[in-house]
Amino acid sequence: MNVRVKFLGGARSVTGSKYLLEIDKFKILLDCGLFQGLKELRLRNWDKFPLDPATIDAVIITHAHIDHSGYLPLLVKEGFTGPVYCTAATASLLEILLKDAAKLQEEEAEFAKKKGYSKHNPPKPLFTIRDAEQALALLESVAYKDTLSIIPTIQATFFDAGHILGSSIVSLDILGPIQKKTIVFSGDLGRYDQPLLYDPTAIKHADVLFVESTYGDRMNEEDSTETRLAQIVNEAFEQKGCLLIPSFAVGRTQLLLYYFHHLLEKKLIPDCKVYIDSPMAINATYLHKKHRKDHKLSVGKNEHASIFDDGHFQYYKSQESSNNLNNIEKGAIIISASGMCTGGRILHHLFHRLPRKNDTLLFVGYQAIGSRGRKILEGDETSRIFGLEVPIKSHIKYLNGLSAHADQSELMQWVSQISRPPKYTFVVHGEPDSAKTFANKISSSLAWSNVIVPQYLESIELFRGI
Repeated sequence: MNVRVKFLGGARSVTGSKYLLEIDKFKILLDCGLFQGLKELRLRNWDKFPLDPATIDAVIITHAHIDHSGYLPLLVKEGFTGPVYCTAATASLLEILLKDAAKLQEEEAEFAKKKGYSKHNPPKPLFTIRDAEQALALLESVAYKDTLSIIPTIQATFFDAGHILGSSIVSLDILGPIQKKTIVFSGDLGRYDQPLLYDPTAIKHADVLFVESTYGDRMNEEDSTETRLAQIVNEAFEQKGCLLIPSFAVGRTQLLLYYFHHLLEKKLIPDCKVYIDSPMAINATYLHKKHRKDHKLSVGKNEHASIFDDGHFQYYKSQESSNNLNNIEKGAIIISASGMCTGGRILHHLFHRLPRKNDTLLFVGYQAIGSRGRKILEGDETSRIFGLEVPIKSHIKYLNGLSAHADQSELMQWVSQISRPPKYTFVVHGEPDSAKTFANKISSSLAWSNVIVPQYLESIELFRGI
């Protein structure tokens, strides 16, 4: 039995995660993400897929974030018909995220058509809601720690990755006629000792390891996240303005609500309303109530108790209520998606609030190179929104203590639990400097050989004749 991998994304970039495993003639795609950020990366979404999707036998999704799942509707549109395996919570989130992504694609294409600023003629969505629904029909959920037999010679086990609700580390056992080999995909790893999710599961053995490196070259803030967040809120209100937070709808928004609940309860910030203006984030928050065993917030509480029901929290689903937030001049916190300011309702809030010198814009998550959020964070004086250059007059803040990604020390903590060096260790899902730095850290600290930062579309033989 021969095993080969081809890196179709998530190689020297943090987006577009796709890893094609060919086990003899059986093809498994590990993750199926959209490219985001730099234009040269986004354009890959429109390129012809490197192989015929109809020849792929199965897809495994480690978690629901769009850079790991968002290409799935397009894969199905282009001919894939096999099963898509993921955890139950991931399946629930994909129901929300893929439909929302498709809706945004359709709306933005229509808006571009009206305004005439698209380079496509006529403007078209990458995929539609119908494409997303066809992809969702292929989902098959798997419980944590249960062993799934994909075919008799390939078994998959999902473990909690602690990154977002339902996120998983995937261990694949290849049962060759001569010997068994284990391939481990870290997915995106969460942090240790966080208030919302459990620690990433320790993995003891891997013959081949794929490990993410989003924060492979840096450390998260050591100062109290709660204290720093309170300081930013108080400063924003002292400046007689509002605090606007672009936030990932899944995981980050719920973690923010956890902190705001405690800050308000302890009276560390003024009594205020916290507006959650993202239908997707609202639906994802509901799912945290549904999948109560997959996070810590339900521990010790009755089956209905939830911090998400705090009276200070106002959930806005309608476009009309969203528009009304533009009239609030001070003393409010507005959370909206998307986290990198690439689309969704946050664009409307940025359009109205970036020119306001009393308002504060707070980034609470990773901003990919080339994304609107990254450009604002790096000091651009204007931001192009809806075809117009919007002046940036508001205060810009950044807080990385809320990151859902393990930092370098936490990544090393997880990797170090593997009992002996894998044959290959692939450092993926990181910008080039981050991936290279982390690969060097593994090599020097653990004395592992064959620690590789793969290239996009590179193909490597993992095993022959097992």
